[in-house]
Amino acid sequence: MGITRFGSRQLSRAIDKWGDNIIADVKRIVVETAELLKTEAVARAPHDTGDLKRSIEVIILGDGLTAIVTVGAHYAIYIEFGTGIYAVRGNGRKTPWGYLDPKGRLDENGQPLWIWTKGMRAQPFWFPAIDIARDYFKREMRKLGR
Repeated sequence: MGITRFGSRQLSRAIDKWGDNIIADVKRIVVETAELLKTEAVARAPHDTGDLKRSIEVIILGDGLTAIVTVGAHYAIYIEFGTGIYAVRGNGRKTPWGYLDPKGRLDENGQPLWIWTKGMRAQPFWFPAIDIARDYFKREMRKLGR
């Protein structure tokens, strides 16, 4: 669904300007921010099978000044923005649709059960988590500048 990075080339240049003594603090903030983003996204993600929550991962790149947070579940975008008539900004399908019950249940006539829907409301978990992590990152970096 998304990849979010904390850290940047500008950050690396600023470290060159400020000196080596700040590098450890910056690396700590980058890692803490990435872990906070993961924690917040997992806490906000709706629970069905748990696959969405388990698909959220943090990768710290070699220098420690960059962290990548990913959401691997292919359906995460539909959770975040909704589907059908409920899709954010009205971008979804306007007519109802049906699909065969993925659990293989049968209807009262012994036929495969069809499920009909107009869509699913958005359940934002990713962007609210990014907002929290971004605020934390900015606040902690400001503290270093004092």
